[in-house]
Amino acid sequence: MAAGSDKYLVVVLGPTGVGKTAMSITLARFLEAHILSCDSRQFYRELQIGTAPPSAEQLAAVPHHFVGHRSIAERYSCGQFELDAMERLNEIYRYQRVALLVGGSGLYIDALCRGIDDFPVPDMELRNHLHEQLRTQGIDSLCEQLRQLDPEHYERIDRSNTQRVLKAVEVCLQTGRTYTSFLTAPSKLRPFSVIKIGINIERSQLYARIDQRVDSMMAAGLLDEARELYPYRHLNALRTVGYTELFRHFDGELTLSEAVSLIKQNTRRYAKRQLTWWARDNEIKWFAPNQDMEAAYYIRQRMNSSQNASNQ
Repeated sequence: MAAGSDKYLVVVLGPTGVGKTAMSITLARFLEAHILSCDSRQFYRELQIGTAPPSAEQLAAVPHHFVGHRSIAERYSCGQFELDAMERLNEIYRYQRVALLVGGSGLYIDALCRGIDDFPVPDMELRNHLHEQLRTQGIDSLCEQLRQLDPEHYERIDRSNTQRVLKAVEVCLQTGRTYTSFLTAPSKLRPFSVIKIGINIERSQLYARIDQRVDSMMAAGLLDEARELYPYRHLNALRTVGYTELFRHFDGELTLSEAVSLIKQNTRRYAKRQLTWWARDNEIKWFAPNQDMEAAYYIRQRMNSSQNASNQ
């Protein structure tokens, strides 16, 4: 937190499917704030169904940033997001005191709130070796390697995200340090104070909502969207839950029913890992999805208390 700052970044986080988008719209209206998305899959404009981006009505209700601003053909790193988001916040804070950061990608939230240590310049020989390992032995071999090299990050990472697993193993092998150590360096000084709001519900309810959302995505045309994207399946942006399972269906490895069931299962696992990521963050104040006004007044109270302390 920036001591004496009169600017605030309100982080609205929580597991996938819990209702972050709806609550963030209410909070943004209450606070008269812009929304910055840190959902790493919603960055890509071609992924219109499988990433559950805000609807056209929601996008029109509140100014949004970093939703569909990239193509799947572009590489977009966590470090680049940190730079882009800081630049955008500097523009917003010229006119407003508050901005919202909304999403479930813990790594991207940490990058903006705390900063991340500079990763080493890639060793292309090592990278090529790991890609060959992925091709011949599959993602499970790299996940097991990560489990041995950095068990803490292994528990938190989305292990269905091939690119993130590859990056973590690469950094561990190249530096002799855990990937986690790069994420836990001292926080960078930010020109804003951070207020973190978490949204969660009872686990069985969350899983039921996830299953229902997958069914809704399929009804909305996810199968056709995945079929159109199938020729680009090698791109990093498409190595993610909801698409990889349907690509396996197109390859004849899974029936459609099996693919949909696997999407639900992998999404539930992802939600569990998201909650593991935030379990030890004592800065988060948790609310249920229907407690939007309670959250709004909590944020206002935190801002007022901070300002009163600064004025004394």
